[in-house]
Amino acid sequence: MPPKISERFRGFLPVVIDVETGGFNPATDAILELAACILCMDDFGRLKIAETITTNIVPFQGARIEPSSLEFTGIDLSDPERNPIHEKEALSKIVVPVRKELRATDCQRAILVGHNASFDLSFLNAAVERVNLKRNPFHPFSSFDTATLGGLAFGQTVLARAIQAAGIEWDESSAHSAEYDTFKTAELFCTIVNRWKILTGL
Repeated sequence: MPPKISERFRGFLPVVIDVETGGFNPATDAILELAACILCMDDFGRLKIAETITTNIVPFQGARIEPSSLEFTGIDLSDPERNPIHEKEALSKIVVPVRKELRATDCQRAILVGHNASFDLSFLNAAVERVNLKRNPFHPFSSFDTATLGGLAFGQTVLARAIQAAGIEWDESSAHSAEYDTFKTAELFCTIVNRWKILTGL
């Protein structure tokens, strides 16, 4: 019988999340981009990426956006190709397929996987509260942090360095977009979990 992801993570479904924001304060600063990678397990118990969802977001009313944040991320709010949507719609775009995967895998809750995960989780929780999202599938405070796991597995806590140490391709010019960083964080997490399985059988 194929292994179940619900048994590997004690009923949690790992979902990799990255946010690009207008600053560091989740209560006052805008979420500008949000991306998620839903993970699954193959017939051999190896973790892999099942689905990637990404969206650009309209800053909530009164949101603060620091110019230095835009300079760091390279986000151009006037770009006509951004096609941003409001936070509530963006969250629904993420949580609807997550809820579907929870039902399909017999998992009880989704657990956020992120690089410096507390940052992404704090912004996700703030957005959930702002839009009064019902039935949030994500655990409100537990997470998996690839900065910590990268330090353990490869001696590197910076995402780019941990990615490269893991033997995964990294394009610096594509970094700091939510879609790219989420996908690479997901690759890193899967690599660490799968190598642990080879070492321990778990």
